[in-house]
Amino acid sequence: MLRPLGYLAILGIILGACQSAPTAEEVPRPNILFAIADDASFPHMGAYGCTWVNTPGFDRVAENGLLFTNAYTPNAKCAPSRSCILTGRNSWQLEEAANHIPYFPDKFTTFMESLDENGYFVGHTAKGWAPGQVGEINGKKRQLTGPAFNDKKTDPPAEHISNNDYAENFRDFLTAKPDSLPFCFWYGSLEPHRRYEYGVGIEKGGKQLSDIDDIPNFWPQNDTVRTDMLDYAFEIEYFDQHLANMLDMLEEAGELANTIVIVTADNGMPFPRVKGQAYELSNHLPFAIMWPEGIQQSGKKVEEYISFIDIAPTLMELAQVSTEESGMQAMQGRSLSYFFEEQSADSATWDYVLLGKERHDIGRPNDWGYPIRGIVKNDYLYIRNYEPDRWPAGNPETGYLNTDGSPTKTFILNNRQTPGMEQYWKMNFGQRPTEEFYNIGNDPDCVRNLAFDPEVAPIMEAMKTQMVAELKAQGDPRMFGRGEIFDEYVYANESTRGFYERYMDGEELNAGWVNPTDFQEIEME
Repeated sequence: MLRPLGYLAILGIILGACQSAPTAEEVPRPNILFAIADDASFPHMGAYGCTWVNTPGFDRVAENGLLFTNAYTPNAKCAPSRSCILTGRNSWQLEEAANHIPYFPDKFTTFMESLDENGYFVGHTAKGWAPGQVGEINGKKRQLTGPAFNDKKTDPPAEHISNNDYAENFRDFLTAKPDSLPFCFWYGSLEPHRRYEYGVGIEKGGKQLSDIDDIPNFWPQNDTVRTDMLDYAFEIEYFDQHLANMLDMLEEAGELANTIVIVTADNGMPFPRVKGQAYELSNHLPFAIMWPEGIQQSGKKVEEYISFIDIAPTLMELAQVSTEESGMQAMQGRSLSYFFEEQSADSATWDYVLLGKERHDIGRPNDWGYPIRGIVKNDYLYIRNYEPDRWPAGNPETGYLNTDGSPTKTFILNNRQTPGMEQYWKMNFGQRPTEEFYNIGNDPDCVRNLAFDPEVAPIMEAMKTQMVAELKAQGDPRMFGRGEIFDEYVYANESTRGFYERYMDGEELNAGWVNPTDFQEIEME
Protein backbone atom coordinates (compact mmCIF):
# COMPACT_ATOMS: atom_id res chain seq x y z
CA MET A 1 0.00 0.00 0.00
CA LEU A 2 1.31 3.43 -0.90
CA ARG A 3 1.78 5.99 1.81
CA PRO A 4 -0.76 8.84 1.40
CA LEU A 5 1.78 11.41 0.35
CA GLY A 6 3.12 8.98 -2.20
CA TYR A 7 -0.39 8.34 -3.47
CA LEU A 8 -1.05 12.01 -4.10
CA ALA A 9 2.39 12.58 -5.58
CA ILE A 10 1.97 9.70 -8.04
CA LEU A 11 -1.54 10.89 -8.80
CA GLY A 12 -0.12 14.27 -9.77
CA ILE A 13 2.40 12.61 -12.06
CA ILE A 14 -0.33 10.55 -13.73
CA LEU A 15 -2.58 13.54 -14.28
CA GLY A 16 0.24 15.52 -15.81
CA ALA A 17 1.69 12.76 -17.94
CA CYS A 18 1.23 12.36 -21.67
CA GLN A 19 -0.80 9.51 -23.16
CA SER A 20 2.28 7.33 -23.67
CA ALA A 21 3.09 7.40 -19.94
CA PRO A 22 2.01 4.69 -17.46
CA THR A 23 -1.75 4.51 -17.08
CA ALA A 24 -3.85 5.27 -14.02
CA GLU A 25 -4.12 1.53 -13.39
CA GLU A 26 -0.86 1.81 -11.44
CA VAL A 27 -2.76 3.78 -8.81
CA PRO A 28 -6.31 2.42 -8.42
CA ARG A 29 -8.86 5.17 -8.57
CA PRO A 30 -10.69 5.60 -5.26
CA ASN A 31 -14.31 4.72 -4.69
CA ILE A 32 -16.57 7.51 -3.44
CA LEU A 33 -19.40 7.41 -0.92
CA PHE A 34 -21.09 10.79 -0.58
CA ALA A 35 -23.59 10.91 2.30
CA ILE A 36 -25.79 13.96 2.66
CA ALA A 37 -28.39 14.57 5.34
CA ASP A 38 -31.41 16.67 4.42
CA ASP A 39 -31.46 19.77 6.68
CA ALA A 40 -28.88 19.47 9.51
CA SER A 41 -26.86 22.30 11.03
CA PHE A 42 -23.36 22.50 12.46
CA PRO A 43 -22.56 21.45 15.17
CA HIS A 44 -25.25 18.79 15.55
CA MET A 45 -23.04 15.71 15.32
CA GLY A 46 -21.34 13.89 18.18
CA ALA A 47 -17.83 14.57 16.87
CA TYR A 48 -18.39 18.28 17.49
CA GLY A 49 -19.27 17.65 21.12
CA CYS A 50 -23.04 17.83 20.69
CA THR A 51 -24.38 15.77 23.60
CA TRP A 52 -28.01 15.40 22.51
CA VAL A 53 -27.34 13.81 19.11
CA ASN A 54 -25.70 10.37 18.89
CA THR A 55 -23.86 9.87 15.57
CA PRO A 56 -21.35 6.99 15.70
CA GLY A 57 -21.26 6.78 11.88
CA PHE A 58 -20.30 10.41 11.38
CA ASP A 59 -17.94 10.21 14.35
CA ARG A 60 -16.17 7.21 12.83
CA VAL A 61 -15.53 9.15 9.64
CA ALA A 62 -14.23 12.13 11.62
CA GLU A 63 -12.03 10.01 13.88
CA ASN A 64 -10.47 8.16 10.96
CA GLY A 65 -10.27 11.14 8.65
CA LEU A 66 -10.70 14.90 8.80
CA LEU A 67 -13.28 16.86 10.76
CA PHE A 68 -13.96 20.28 9.21
CA THR A 69 -15.15 22.95 11.62
CA ASN A 70 -15.86 25.70 9.09
CA ALA A 71 -17.65 24.13 6.13
CA TYR A 72 -20.36 26.23 4.46
CA THR A 73 -22.86 25.88 1.69
CA PRO A 74 -23.09 28.98 -0.50
CA ASN A 75 -26.89 28.76 -0.54
CA ALA A 76 -28.90 27.26 2.34
CA LYS A 77 -31.72 25.52 0.46
CA CYS A 78 -31.93 22.00 -0.95
CA ALA A 79 -31.81 22.43 -4.73
CA PRO A 80 -29.34 25.34 -5.00
CA SER A 81 -27.04 23.86 -2.37
CA ARG A 82 -26.96 20.53 -4.20
CA SER A 83 -26.37 22.36 -7.47
CA CYS A 84 -23.26 23.94 -5.96
CA ILE A 85 -22.03 20.53 -4.77
CA LEU A 86 -22.56 18.88 -8.13
CA THR A 87 -21.04 21.60 -10.32
CA GLY A 88 -18.32 23.19 -8.20
CA ARG A 89 -19.83 26.61 -8.93
CA ASN A 90 -21.52 29.18 -6.70
CA SER A 91 -25.26 29.50 -7.12
CA TRP A 92 -25.04 32.98 -8.71
CA GLN A 93 -22.94 31.30 -11.44
CA LEU A 94 -25.63 28.70 -12.20
CA GLU A 95 -28.37 30.72 -13.93
CA GLU A 96 -31.77 29.08 -13.15
CA ALA A 97 -30.13 26.68 -10.70
CA ALA A 98 -29.46 29.60 -8.35
CA ASN A 99 -33.12 29.23 -7.38
CA HIS A 100 -35.02 26.56 -5.50
CA ILE A 101 -37.26 24.30 -7.63
CA PRO A 102 -35.74 25.43 -10.94
CA TYR A 103 -35.30 23.97 -14.37
CA PHE A 104 -31.72 22.73 -14.16
CA PRO A 105 -29.76 24.27 -17.07
CA ASP A 106 -28.62 21.86 -19.78
CA LYS A 107 -25.21 23.50 -20.00
CA PHE A 108 -24.04 22.39 -16.55
CA THR A 109 -22.69 18.84 -16.28
CA THR A 110 -22.54 17.37 -12.77
CA PHE A 111 -19.50 15.59 -11.39
CA MET A 112 -21.50 12.34 -11.19
CA GLU A 113 -22.55 12.59 -14.83
CA SER A 114 -18.90 13.15 -15.67
CA LEU A 115 -17.70 10.22 -13.56
CA ASP A 116 -20.27 8.03 -15.31
CA GLU A 117 -18.71 9.03 -18.64
CA ASN A 118 -15.20 8.44 -17.33
CA GLY A 119 -15.21 4.89 -16.07
CA TYR A 120 -17.08 5.04 -12.76
CA PHE A 121 -20.14 3.04 -11.76
CA VAL A 122 -22.49 5.66 -10.30
CA GLY A 123 -25.83 5.67 -8.53
CA HIS A 124 -27.86 7.10 -5.70
CA THR A 125 -30.59 6.28 -3.23
CA ALA A 126 -33.48 8.51 -2.14
CA LYS A 127 -32.86 12.23 -2.62
CA GLY A 128 -30.34 13.15 -5.26
CA TRP A 129 -30.60 16.61 -6.77
CA ALA A 130 -34.02 17.98 -5.86
CA PRO A 131 -36.48 19.55 -6.04
CA GLY A 132 -36.82 20.80 -9.60
CA GLN A 133 -36.86 19.67 -13.23
CA VAL A 134 -33.72 18.11 -14.68
CA GLY A 135 -34.56 18.06 -18.41
CA GLU A 136 -33.31 15.59 -21.02
CA ILE A 137 -30.17 14.84 -23.00
CA ASN A 138 -30.56 12.92 -26.26
CA GLY A 139 -34.16 12.17 -25.41
CA LYS A 140 -33.40 10.65 -21.99
CA LYS A 141 -34.11 12.20 -18.62
CA ARG A 142 -30.91 13.40 -17.02
CA GLN A 143 -29.59 11.55 -13.98
CA LEU A 144 -27.68 14.26 -12.13
CA THR A 145 -26.67 11.81 -9.39
CA GLY A 146 -26.79 8.60 -11.40
CA PRO A 147 -29.45 5.87 -11.57
CA ALA A 148 -31.68 5.33 -8.54
CA PHE A 149 -31.41 2.31 -6.23
CA ASN A 150 -34.63 2.47 -4.23
CA ASP A 151 -36.19 -1.01 -4.37
CA LYS A 152 -35.46 -2.07 -0.80
CA LYS A 153 -37.96 -0.89 1.81
CA THR A 154 -38.03 -1.04 5.58
CA ASP A 155 -40.31 -0.38 8.53
CA PRO A 156 -39.33 3.15 9.65
CA PRO A 157 -39.09 3.74 13.41
CA ALA A 158 -41.44 6.74 13.38
CA GLU A 159 -44.14 8.42 11.35
CA HIS A 160 -42.87 10.60 8.47
CA ILE A 161 -39.47 8.85 8.31
CA SER A 162 -38.83 7.38 4.86
CA ASN A 163 -39.39 3.66 4.31
CA ASN A 164 -36.40 3.60 1.95
CA ASP A 165 -33.86 1.11 3.28
CA TYR A 166 -30.90 3.26 2.39
CA ALA A 167 -28.21 0.81 3.49
CA GLU A 168 -29.75 -2.19 1.74
CA ASN A 169 -30.11 -0.15 -1.43
CA PHE A 170 -26.42 0.63 -1.17
CA ARG A 171 -25.84 -3.13 -0.93
CA ASP A 172 -27.84 -3.58 -4.14
CA PHE A 173 -25.67 -0.95 -5.77
CA LEU A 174 -22.47 -2.73 -4.70
CA THR A 175 -23.86 -6.03 -5.97
CA ALA A 176 -24.65 -4.48 -9.35
CA LYS A 177 -21.23 -2.87 -9.70
CA PRO A 178 -18.86 -4.51 -12.20
CA ASP A 179 -15.71 -5.69 -10.42
CA SER A 180 -13.52 -3.76 -12.81
CA LEU A 181 -14.97 -0.33 -12.04
CA PRO A 182 -14.58 2.09 -9.14
CA PHE A 183 -17.85 3.49 -7.83
CA CYS A 184 -19.42 6.76 -6.78
CA PHE A 185 -22.58 6.48 -4.68
CA TRP A 186 -24.77 9.34 -3.45
CA TYR A 187 -26.59 8.51 -0.21
CA GLY A 188 -29.29 11.17 -0.03
CA SER A 189 -31.22 10.62 3.17
CA LEU A 190 -34.65 12.24 3.50
CA GLU A 191 -33.97 12.90 7.18
CA PRO A 192 -34.05 15.16 9.17
CA HIS A 193 -36.31 16.97 6.68
CA ARG A 194 -39.77 17.66 8.09
CA ARG A 195 -42.40 16.46 8.98
CA TYR A 196 -41.63 14.91 12.39
CA GLU A 197 -43.67 12.71 14.69
CA TYR A 198 -44.03 15.09 17.62
CA GLY A 199 -42.38 13.76 20.78
CA VAL A 200 -40.61 10.85 19.08
CA GLY A 201 -37.21 11.88 20.38
CA ILE A 202 -38.45 11.40 23.93
CA GLU A 203 -40.87 8.53 23.45
CA LYS A 204 -38.76 6.36 21.12
CA GLY A 205 -35.33 7.92 21.27
CA GLY A 206 -34.94 7.82 25.04
CA LYS A 207 -34.13 11.51 25.21
CA GLN A 208 -35.08 14.01 27.90
CA LEU A 209 -36.06 17.66 27.74
CA SER A 210 -33.13 18.44 30.03
CA ASP A 211 -30.76 17.19 27.31
CA ILE A 212 -31.29 20.46 25.45
CA ASP A 213 -29.27 23.19 27.11
CA ASP A 214 -28.43 25.36 24.10
CA ILE A 215 -31.61 26.68 22.48
CA PRO A 216 -30.65 29.50 20.09
CA ASN A 217 -31.48 32.93 21.46
CA PHE A 218 -33.88 33.67 18.62
CA TRP A 219 -36.35 30.99 19.79
CA PRO A 220 -38.39 30.87 23.02
CA GLN A 221 -36.72 28.88 25.77
CA ASN A 222 -39.55 26.42 26.30
CA ASP A 223 -40.41 22.72 26.14
CA THR A 224 -42.19 22.98 22.78
CA VAL A 225 -38.93 24.02 21.16
CA ARG A 226 -36.90 21.48 23.16
CA THR A 227 -39.22 18.68 22.06
CA ASP A 228 -38.97 19.83 18.45
CA MET A 229 -35.17 19.84 18.64
CA LEU A 230 -35.10 16.33 20.12
CA ASP A 231 -37.34 15.08 17.29
CA TYR A 232 -34.86 16.61 14.84
CA ALA A 233 -32.03 14.81 16.68
CA PHE A 234 -33.90 11.49 16.40
CA GLU A 235 -34.03 11.87 12.62
CA ILE A 236 -30.34 12.79 12.34
CA GLU A 237 -29.58 9.62 14.23
CA TYR A 238 -31.63 7.61 11.73
CA PHE A 239 -29.58 9.06 8.87
CA ASP A 240 -26.43 8.16 10.78
CA GLN A 241 -27.52 4.56 11.47
CA HIS A 242 -27.66 3.85 7.75
CA LEU A 243 -24.31 5.56 7.22
CA ALA A 244 -22.77 3.32 9.90
CA ASN A 245 -24.21 0.25 8.18
CA MET A 246 -22.78 1.37 4.84
CA LEU A 247 -19.32 1.77 6.38
CA ASP A 248 -19.57 -1.76 7.79
CA MET A 249 -20.55 -3.10 4.36
CA LEU A 250 -17.52 -1.48 2.78
CA GLU A 251 -15.23 -2.85 5.45
CA GLU A 252 -16.64 -6.37 5.06
CA ALA A 253 -16.19 -6.16 1.29
CA GLY A 254 -12.58 -4.98 1.65
CA GLU A 255 -13.44 -1.69 -0.08
CA LEU A 256 -13.27 0.78 2.79
CA ALA A 257 -9.53 1.48 2.64
CA ASN A 258 -9.71 2.97 -0.84
CA THR A 259 -13.08 4.68 -0.50
CA ILE A 260 -13.39 8.42 0.00
CA VAL A 261 -16.29 8.95 2.39
CA ILE A 262 -17.73 12.46 2.66
CA VAL A 263 -20.53 13.16 5.13
CA THR A 264 -22.39 16.45 5.32
CA ALA A 265 -25.86 18.06 4.97
CA ASP A 266 -27.33 20.29 2.29
CA ASN A 267 -28.44 23.19 4.51
CA GLY A 268 -29.29 24.03 8.09
CA MET A 269 -32.01 22.58 10.29
CA PRO A 270 -35.67 23.03 9.17
CA PHE A 271 -36.55 25.61 11.79
CA PRO A 272 -37.42 29.32 11.66
CA ARG A 273 -34.52 31.68 10.88
CA VAL A 274 -32.31 28.79 9.83
CA LYS A 275 -33.13 26.78 6.71
CA GLY A 276 -33.48 29.08 3.72
CA GLN A 277 -31.88 32.06 5.43
CA ALA A 278 -28.24 33.22 5.49
CA TYR A 279 -27.18 33.12 9.12
CA GLU A 280 -24.63 30.96 10.89
CA LEU A 281 -26.92 27.99 11.55
CA SER A 282 -28.25 28.25 8.00
CA ASN A 283 -25.06 27.83 5.97
CA HIS A 284 -22.55 26.40 8.47
CA LEU A 285 -22.78 22.62 8.16
CA PRO A 286 -21.26 19.38 9.51
CA PHE A 287 -18.53 18.01 7.26
CA ALA A 288 -16.11 15.09 7.60
CA ILE A 289 -13.95 13.15 5.10
CA MET A 290 -12.38 9.73 5.54
CA TRP A 291 -10.04 7.97 3.11
CA PRO A 292 -7.70 5.49 4.82
CA GLU A 293 -5.35 5.14 1.85
CA GLY A 294 -5.23 8.82 1.02
CA ILE A 295 -5.39 10.91 4.19
CA GLN A 296 -2.14 11.08 6.07
CA GLN A 297 -3.14 12.43 9.45
CA SER A 298 -6.42 10.93 10.60
CA GLY A 299 -8.39 12.51 13.42
CA LYS A 300 -7.27 16.03 12.49
CA LYS A 301 -9.56 19.04 12.83
CA VAL A 302 -9.45 21.44 9.91
CA GLU A 303 -10.38 24.96 10.96
CA GLU A 304 -9.88 26.69 7.61
CA TYR A 305 -12.98 27.85 5.75
CA ILE A 306 -14.19 25.58 2.97
CA SER A 307 -17.20 25.79 0.66
CA PHE A 308 -19.42 23.20 -0.98
CA ILE A 309 -18.02 24.31 -4.32
CA ASP A 310 -14.76 22.60 -3.26
CA ILE A 311 -16.31 19.12 -3.31
CA ALA A 312 -16.57 18.59 -7.07
CA PRO A 313 -13.00 19.64 -7.92
CA THR A 314 -11.72 17.45 -5.09
CA LEU A 315 -13.48 14.35 -6.37
CA MET A 316 -12.63 14.98 -10.01
CA GLU A 317 -8.96 15.38 -9.15
CA LEU A 318 -8.84 12.20 -7.07
CA ALA A 319 -10.82 10.29 -9.70
CA GLN A 320 -8.10 11.31 -12.15
CA VAL A 321 -10.49 13.05 -14.54
CA SER A 322 -8.93 16.13 -16.10
CA THR A 323 -10.82 19.33 -16.76
CA GLU A 324 -10.77 18.61 -20.47
CA GLU A 325 -12.15 15.10 -19.99
CA SER A 326 -14.81 16.10 -17.49
CA GLY A 327 -17.14 17.96 -19.85
CA MET A 328 -17.96 20.29 -16.95
CA GLN A 329 -18.10 24.05 -16.95
CA ALA A 330 -15.14 25.73 -15.23
CA MET A 331 -15.35 25.15 -11.49
CA GLN A 332 -15.00 27.98 -9.00
CA GLY A 333 -14.00 25.70 -6.13
CA ARG A 334 -10.62 24.18 -5.41
CA SER A 335 -9.49 20.76 -4.30
CA LEU A 336 -9.55 19.82 -0.63
CA SER A 337 -6.76 17.29 -1.22
CA TYR A 338 -4.39 19.90 0.16
CA PHE A 339 -5.66 19.00 3.61
CA PHE A 340 -4.99 15.29 3.13
CA GLU A 341 -1.27 15.74 3.70
CA GLU A 342 0.45 16.45 6.99
CA GLN A 343 1.32 20.08 6.45
CA SER A 344 -1.24 22.72 7.36
CA ALA A 345 -2.91 24.82 4.71
CA ASP A 346 -1.98 28.46 4.31
CA SER A 347 -4.79 30.04 6.31
CA ALA A 348 -4.43 33.24 4.29
CA THR A 349 -5.90 31.43 1.29
CA TRP A 350 -8.68 29.58 3.15
CA ASP A 351 -9.92 32.38 5.38
CA TYR A 352 -13.36 33.20 3.94
CA VAL A 353 -16.41 31.84 2.15
CA LEU A 354 -19.13 33.56 0.12
CA LEU A 355 -22.85 33.11 0.71
CA GLY A 356 -25.97 34.11 -1.17
CA LYS A 357 -29.53 33.35 -2.12
CA GLU A 358 -32.16 34.36 -4.62
CA ARG A 359 -35.62 32.80 -4.86
CA HIS A 360 -36.27 29.90 -2.55
CA ASP A 361 -39.89 29.02 -1.89
CA ILE A 362 -42.57 31.19 -3.45
CA GLY A 363 -45.26 33.19 -1.62
CA ARG A 364 -44.27 36.73 -2.51
CA PRO A 365 -45.86 38.80 -5.29
CA ASN A 366 -44.67 37.78 -8.76
CA ASP A 367 -42.78 34.78 -7.31
CA TRP A 368 -40.03 37.17 -6.28
CA GLY A 369 -37.17 35.99 -4.11
CA TYR A 370 -35.29 37.57 -1.25
CA PRO A 371 -31.81 38.28 -2.67
CA ILE A 372 -28.86 38.19 -0.30
CA ARG A 373 -25.09 38.10 -0.65
CA GLY A 374 -22.72 37.57 2.23
CA ILE A 375 -19.20 36.75 3.30
CA VAL A 376 -17.85 34.90 6.34
CA LYS A 377 -14.31 35.71 7.38
CA ASN A 378 -12.31 35.55 10.59
CA ASP A 379 -15.39 34.87 12.73
CA TYR A 380 -17.42 37.72 11.21
CA LEU A 381 -20.47 37.49 8.96
CA TYR A 382 -21.47 40.33 6.65
CA ILE A 383 -24.89 40.19 4.96
CA ARG A 384 -26.33 42.48 2.29
CA ASN A 385 -30.11 42.29 1.83
CA TYR A 386 -30.82 43.70 -1.62
CA GLU A 387 -34.62 43.98 -1.26
CA PRO A 388 -35.24 44.83 2.41
CA ASP A 389 -38.84 45.89 1.70
CA ARG A 390 -39.71 42.25 1.00
CA TRP A 391 -40.48 39.65 3.67
CA PRO A 392 -37.36 37.47 4.19
CA ALA A 393 -39.28 34.30 5.17
CA GLY A 394 -42.09 34.89 2.67
CA ASN A 395 -45.23 36.99 3.01
CA PRO A 396 -47.32 36.53 6.18
CA GLU A 397 -50.62 36.26 4.31
CA THR A 398 -49.30 33.30 2.33
CA GLY A 399 -47.88 31.43 5.30
CA TYR A 400 -44.20 32.49 5.36
CA LEU A 401 -43.52 29.80 2.76
CA ASN A 402 -39.74 29.93 3.11
CA THR A 403 -40.05 28.47 6.62
CA ASP A 404 -41.24 24.89 6.97
CA GLY A 405 -44.23 24.29 9.21
CA SER A 406 -43.23 23.11 12.68
CA PRO A 407 -44.20 23.29 16.36
CA THR A 408 -41.52 25.95 16.83
CA LYS A 409 -42.88 28.06 13.97
CA THR A 410 -46.47 27.66 15.17
CA PHE A 411 -45.60 28.67 18.72
CA ILE A 412 -43.79 31.82 17.60
CA LEU A 413 -46.59 32.86 15.24
CA ASN A 414 -49.39 32.13 17.70
CA ASN A 415 -47.65 34.14 20.42
CA ARG A 416 -46.64 37.08 18.27
CA GLN A 417 -48.58 39.54 20.42
CA THR A 418 -47.97 37.88 23.77
CA PRO A 419 -46.00 40.22 26.05
CA GLY A 420 -42.35 39.24 26.04
CA MET A 421 -42.72 37.13 22.90
CA GLU A 422 -42.88 39.83 20.22
CA GLN A 423 -39.11 39.76 19.78
CA TYR A 424 -39.16 36.16 18.55
CA TRP A 425 -41.56 36.92 15.71
CA LYS A 426 -39.45 39.91 14.72
CA MET A 427 -36.17 37.92 14.68
CA ASN A 428 -37.65 34.98 12.79
CA PHE A 429 -40.16 36.57 10.42
CA GLY A 430 -39.85 40.35 10.52
CA GLN A 431 -38.26 42.55 7.89
CA ARG A 432 -34.55 43.22 7.99
CA PRO A 433 -32.20 46.14 7.39
CA THR A 434 -30.14 46.47 4.23
CA GLU A 435 -26.93 45.45 6.01
CA GLU A 436 -26.22 43.05 8.84
CA PHE A 437 -22.91 42.33 10.52
CA TYR A 438 -22.25 39.76 13.23
CA ASN A 439 -19.33 38.58 15.31
CA ILE A 440 -20.17 34.90 15.05
CA GLY A 441 -17.33 33.99 17.40
CA ASN A 442 -19.15 35.76 20.24
CA ASP A 443 -22.67 35.69 18.77
CA PRO A 444 -23.20 32.49 16.75
CA ASP A 445 -26.97 33.03 16.89
CA CYS A 446 -26.54 36.31 14.98
CA VAL A 447 -28.89 38.35 17.15
CA ARG A 448 -26.69 41.44 17.74
CA ASN A 449 -26.38 43.37 14.51
CA LEU A 450 -23.13 45.38 14.54
CA ALA A 451 -23.67 47.05 11.18
CA PHE A 452 -23.98 50.46 12.83
CA ASP A 453 -21.19 49.99 15.38
CA PRO A 454 -18.31 52.38 14.54
CA GLU A 455 -15.79 50.15 16.33
CA VAL A 456 -16.16 47.38 13.77
CA ALA A 457 -16.94 49.59 10.78
CA PRO A 458 -13.45 49.19 9.21
CA ILE A 459 -13.75 45.37 9.39
CA MET A 460 -17.21 45.44 7.86
CA GLU A 461 -16.18 47.77 5.04
CA ALA A 462 -13.16 45.64 4.19
CA MET A 463 -15.31 42.49 4.06
CA LYS A 464 -17.96 44.23 1.96
CA THR A 465 -15.30 45.44 -0.49
CA GLN A 466 -13.80 41.97 -0.78
CA MET A 467 -17.23 40.39 -1.25
CA VAL A 468 -18.20 42.71 -4.09
CA ALA A 469 -14.83 42.30 -5.80
CA GLU A 470 -15.07 38.51 -5.62
CA LEU A 471 -18.64 38.46 -6.91
CA LYS A 472 -17.78 40.73 -9.81
CA ALA A 473 -14.85 38.50 -10.73
CA GLN A 474 -17.22 35.53 -10.70
CA GLY A 475 -19.68 37.26 -13.03
CA ASP A 476 -22.56 37.54 -10.54
CA PRO A 477 -25.35 39.30 -12.50
CA ARG A 478 -26.48 41.11 -9.35
CA MET A 479 -23.16 42.94 -9.19
CA PHE A 480 -23.81 44.38 -12.66
CA GLY A 481 -27.36 45.62 -12.19
CA ARG A 482 -28.96 42.48 -13.63
CA GLY A 483 -30.18 40.86 -10.45
CA GLU A 484 -33.79 40.83 -11.61
CA ILE A 485 -32.95 37.94 -13.93
CA PHE A 486 -33.18 35.55 -10.97
CA ASP A 487 -36.79 36.62 -10.33
CA GLU A 488 -37.60 36.15 -14.01
CA TYR A 489 -36.59 32.50 -14.12
CA VAL A 490 -39.73 30.37 -14.13
CA TYR A 491 -40.56 28.40 -10.99
CA ALA A 492 -40.63 24.76 -12.09
CA ASN A 493 -43.58 23.53 -10.01
CA GLU A 494 -46.71 24.49 -11.94
CA SER A 495 -49.06 23.53 -9.09
CA THR A 496 -47.71 26.29 -6.83
CA ARG A 497 -46.34 28.75 -9.42
CA GLY A 498 -47.81 32.21 -8.89
CA PHE A 499 -48.90 31.16 -5.40
CA TYR A 500 -49.32 34.67 -4.03
CA GLU A 501 -51.64 35.98 -6.73
CA ARG A 502 -53.66 32.77 -6.93
CA TYR A 503 -54.09 32.53 -3.17
CA MET A 504 -55.04 36.20 -2.82
CA ASP A 505 -57.60 35.71 -5.60
CA GLY A 506 -59.30 33.06 -3.50
CA GLU A 507 -57.94 29.87 -5.05
CA GLU A 508 -57.60 27.02 -2.57
CA LEU A 509 -53.91 26.11 -2.55
CA ASN A 510 -51.87 23.76 -0.42
CA ALA A 511 -48.15 24.33 -0.55
CA GLY A 512 -47.64 21.10 1.35
CA TRP A 513 -44.87 22.20 3.68
CA VAL A 514 -46.55 24.73 5.98
CA ASN A 515 -49.45 24.53 8.44
CA PRO A 516 -52.85 26.17 7.86
CA THR A 517 -52.33 28.35 10.95
CA ASP A 518 -49.12 29.80 9.44
CA PHE A 519 -51.16 32.18 7.25
CA GLN A 520 -51.47 35.60 8.90
CA GLU A 521 -52.80 39.03 7.98
CA ILE A 522 -50.03 41.48 8.89
CA GLU A 523 -49.36 44.94 7.50
CA MET A 524 -45.95 45.74 6.04
CA GLU A 525 -43.69 47.28 8.67
